[in-house]
Amino acid sequence: MKKTNNKSIVSLTLGILSILVPYIGLILGIIGIVISSKSIVEIEESNEKGRGLATSGRVCSIVGVCFQLILIFFLILSFSVYFLTVPDVSI
Repeated sequence: MKKTNNKSIVSLTLGILSILVPYIGLILGIIGIVISSKSIVEIEESNEKGRGLATSGRVCSIVGVCFQLILIFFLILSFSVYFLTVPDVSI
């Protein structure tokens, strides 16, 4: 019976967390992409199970990173619009 690669499970978990957790998800997504890449290489070398999990982890991590970058972009945009439109109140 073939063993499932543990890194593929970790990469899927990190990929899902990168979508769900705001701001920290960017770091989790990057780590998930790296671990899923290593997992796919290990699976090909050792003939283990878990290639689908590793691929799903990579996809979720990429989606999470993109989502977090968009979130951070809109956060910066909203702060810049707020501070540019607030009137200067001087007495």
